[in-house]
Amino acid sequence: MSLKGKIISGYLVIGLIYALYSWLFSTYYSHAGFFYNLGRGLMWPAAMFPAFGAFIGGILLVIIACAFALNRR
Repeated sequence: MSLKGKIISGYLVIGLIYALYSWLFSTYYSHAGFFYNLGRGLMWPAAMFPAFGAFIGGILLVIIACAFALNRR
């Protein structure tokens, strides 16, 4: 297995563990379904570190704005 595969597998395993923990033991998200928590688990860095989530959102906003600006001809 390559390093890229190990990193992706590790990320997904951490996301699955985070989703299971949120679904079973969290006081805020245990009422939500498993697939809601799985979606949160796949974005676990943004869920665990809210400032990082805002940073990712800002970068995506800039990328989308640049794509619209460069696509207009």
